[in-house]
Amino acid sequence: MEPATKKPELIVIVGPTASGKSDLALKIAQGFSGEIIAADSRTIYKGMDVGTAKPSAKEQKLVPHWGLDLVEPGAVFSAYQFKNYAKQKIAEIQKRGKLPVLVGGGGLYIDSVLFDFDFVNQADQQQRERLEKLTVEQLQKLIEELEYLMPENKNNRRYLIRTIERKGLTGTKSSVNNNVLIIGLMPAAEELKKRIFERAETYFEQGLLQETKELLNKYGENALKKTNGIAYITSMKLLKNEINQEEAIEVIQKQEWQYARRQRTWFKRNKSIHWFESAEQAYKEIVRILNN
Repeated sequence: MEPATKKPELIVIVGPTASGKSDLALKIAQGFSGEIIAADSRTIYKGMDVGTAKPSAKEQKLVPHWGLDLVEPGAVFSAYQFKNYAKQKIAEIQKRGKLPVLVGGGGLYIDSVLFDFDFVNQADQQQRERLEKLTVEQLQKLIEELEYLMPENKNNRRYLIRTIERKGLTGTKSSVNNNVLIIGLMPAAEELKKRIFERAETYFEQGLLQETKELLNKYGENALKKTNGIAYITSMKLLKNEINQEEAIEVIQKQEWQYARRQRTWFKRNKSIHWFESAEQAYKEIVRILNN
């Protein structure tokens, strides 16, 4: 996809967790009459706020936010559904004369909007049952045989099955338009790791354990596990006294750092992304382009 050649009609901000994407998107949206569309496979869930670092109620009041709290934990929300949802919101925002800002770390969500990916509308139940019986290794081999793109977490059964249920993930033609500016935030590895570790230390101070209890009471353990939310799955172990709080923080830190590294690998493949180490540098470049 060619980079924007005139004033962008869509700003896309990507990068790993804790890279500063949300703050940058908010700043741009405030300064240029924008509206934010979150592209994150975890903030789509209702009630999962602390452990997903979801934009606060105060932040959501500053500019309109879309893509948050779309479904209840345990519900299925595919990349196909997100693609349709996001493209509809982009069109609506543009029709209002506003600037859509698509922001997130969900690689497949982002790519589903940017590229001409085709998806199976609904999963075939019989096929799903057959796939559920396969091992992780068998699912990986099947993806390779089908020549599909391996998911960012190739050891996650849910991701593997979803990949097989999709088709046409090798497309590279933009499905929006060429007038898109894609900005990537990629702090130095040690800086990013520090941010992730510091954020994990604040989760429990912000009420993660209470939030997990409320989610369990409302939706149950299986539903919460299906969200693949690192902080919540770890909190469940804490509630069962399988680990203590200090150990829980260490687990979250380790797993979120691993997740960030997978995100880095995913986004690095997109040659249309303009990369910056800091949000300040990225902001200056976006302002320059929007004011040009």
